Amino acid sequence: MGAFLTVLSLLITTGLAFLFLPQTLHFLGEPIGYYLGRPSRARRALLLDRVAAEQRAYEIEHKEDRKEEDDWEQIERATVGSAANGAGADRDWHGIVGFFHPFCNAGGGGERVLWAAIRATQKRWPEAICIVYTGDHDAAKAQILKRVQDRFNIHLHSPTVHFMYLTTRHYVLSSTWPRFTLLGQSLGSLILAFDAFSLLVPDIFIDTMGYAFSLGLCSILFPRVPTAAYVHYPTISTDMLDSLKTGGQGINAGAGEGYRGMAKQLYWKLFAKLYCRVGSSIDVVMTNSSWTQTHIKSLWGPYRNRRNKTIDHDIDIVFPPVAVEELEEAVPVDEASERKRGPYLLYIAQFRPEKKHQLILEAFSTLMKSRTIFPAWPDEAPKLILIGSVRDDDDAKRVYSLRLMAHELKIKDNVEFVCDATWPQMLGWMRRASVGVNSMWNEHFGIGVVEYQAAGLVSVVNDSGGPKLDIVVDIDGEPTGFHASTAEEYAEGFRKALSLSPEEMLAMRHRARKSAQRFTDGGFAEKWIQNMDRLVRLQISRNST
Repeated sequence: MGAFLTVLSLLITTGLAFLFLPQTLHFLGEPIGYYLGRPSRARRALLLDRVAAEQRAYEIEHKEDRKEEDDWEQIERATVGSAANGAGADRDWHGIVGFFHPFCNAGGGGERVLWAAIRATQKRWPEAICIVYTGDHDAAKAQILKRVQDRFNIHLHSPTVHFMYLTTRHYVLSSTWPRFTLLGQSLGSLILAFDAFSLLVPDIFIDTMGYAFSLGLCSILFPRVPTAAYVHYPTISTDMLDSLKTGGQGINAGAGEGYRGMAKQLYWKLFAKLYCRVGSSIDVVMTNSSWTQTHIKSLWGPYRNRRNKTIDHDIDIVFPPVAVEELEEAVPVDEASERKRGPYLLYIAQFRPEKKHQLILEAFSTLMKSRTIFPAWPDEAPKLILIGSVRDDDDAKRVYSLRLMAHELKIKDNVEFVCDATWPQMLGWMRRASVGVNSMWNEHFGIGVVEYQAAGLVSVVNDSGGPKLDIVVDIDGEPTGFHASTAEEYAEGFRKALSLSPEEMLAMRHRARKSAQRFTDGGFAEKWIQNMDRLVRLQISRNST
């Protein structure tokens, strides 16, 4: 306990120094980092030996196999950046890339980004080693990689993927910090990052979950290690601050009223300033949508400009990878396939509070009470299918509560829950469903919505965030879906979608599929490698002196 309190006090001091004493912080950080990195050298040697052994075993096992063809387009070396002399960055670079993703086995859209990023890195730098810092102690390497294949159909080269198991993941859970949750979880990420660096200090450190403070700590302790953030969602934003006002949206709507509310607003503003300071220390920043980019630019941009960075080039949009090509091949969209679809509404989302499953149940109940007869299915009632991963007991309890709600709304016979679905199961439902649903307010991007479009589903999504700005947009001057905010608006969106004539429905499906072609695996891989190439060149440059 004493050692823990020492570390905790150090990290709290580090966080405060980020805000008030950046020069002192860096002066103290390097000696601490040097001391922390000493045991890492021995672990690094052991890791290299293990990789070599696994590679030899792999080559023996697969010596008869032909090399698999990539599902996504090949990336030319010329498109992934240049070294100082104009040549492409060294393809034989063999450093260690650390991916900070404590919940890597969750099976959501953020995890698809992680695994697609590792796959792209392996293709471009086959000699590099990718390690994932995770708290999923209940899953061995083989289990995790098997789940990646089953859930995302992503095949990784096993010998050069390894996992570092963290023991302090509970410090980033909201339940650990019932008060001052934002600050608590951020400090918790410092503890978690300290845990990670105690296991192994990588050559490049990338956060793919949104723990920006972990990158700040890395830049202080190990200034030679380039850092990168793939930002799915800003930890705090102007929208969140606005939500505190009366009439705001989100779980903190209206919480800024009165003396307690004023104190909360002040706390959030101070935290936002600290968050901006941390963001200024990150070398490469990628965002998953134009909505996220706008918010990150407004928060981090001014601080990064003070470090003589060019913001327009510095904060890049890298749309998440979606299995568009695979879906187009697996799910036909034509007159014959229309006969196999039913009045089914499909919602693919993790069972988390912000996904607002309750709102969709209420909207579906309203639709059912209207007793609308849909011309395409005069003898078949609509059905709602909820597909999502269950990460822990909290998620399991949430699913149980949703089942009770469906029972109370008298729609349980028309609602089906599919927990931890495999990729083939989801493909099956995409072939049968007609409408795709998303109800999260300010969804940062919305991979599930792109999957709907690639499968030809007509989307009914929240009138905010990525689904509104980037995905469900007009194509050729015609809509690809509908936007909604309230239960009544969602019910109306469902009714409009299911009431389309067969000709209108098929035409909208084709427009949706055309829209989805902007978000392919290949497009993500190319953009990822452009940014990864910057990190590799930074690493080479910083360690050549």
